[in-house]
Amino acid sequence: MTPTVALLAFALAGAIITITPGLDTVLMLRTVVLEGPRRAAAAGLGICCGLVLWGLIVAFGPGALLTVSTLAYTVLQWTGAAYLLWLGLGLLLNPRQDALQTDASQTLRGGGGHCFVRGLLTNLLNPKVGVFYVTFLPQFVPVGVEVKPFVIALAAIHILEGALWFALLIAAARSMSCWLRNPAVARLLDRLTGAVLVGFGLRLAVEQP
Repeated sequence: MTPTVALLAFALAGAIITITPGLDTVLMLRTVVLEGPRRAAAAGLGICCGLVLWGLIVAFGPGALLTVSTLAYTVLQWTGAAYLLWLGLGLLLNPRQDALQTDASQTLRGGGGHCFVRGLLTNLLNPKVGVFYVTFLPQFVPVGVEVKPFVIALAAIHILEGALWFALLIAAARSMSCWLRNPAVARLLDRLTGAVLVGFGLRLAVEQP
């Protein structure tokens, strides 16, 4: 497999994985609908920065700890599960009462910096992302190429695809935001998002390393 073929094959596989509904998509949709495109963009930037860090960790070696060390995986697994449960329960127990509510003291609300940190932590505290990068990216590294630069190039492709997907989600959700910002719909969306986050957290907690 030549480097060009490897990059194209990874781009295709990465695109399919990127658009598969998951935690990042759920958070992005909820953020753009109820908090606006700027805060959604900040959350997306946080997720992409998390992917940058995972890519660097894989390229320079420490990421392999997640596949060989049960303790490292378990610590990250439980930390991530606790974080998702905290976010989800906050929305289930205290949903937004007003579509324009912006109380920064409440879970999943705040300014652009808060949204960035939310996206970053959601990505970095998910060991499945790390294991995915550790096990998936090396499969597309051809024989005879410099491994570190090529792994970084693969990660960059995936991050670019993620950024484009987030931009598409923001553009699509904006067209429905007027209807979705109805107070009753906003509360329902908060509760649905909370339930999804709790579900992801519970699933992450019970998964075997």
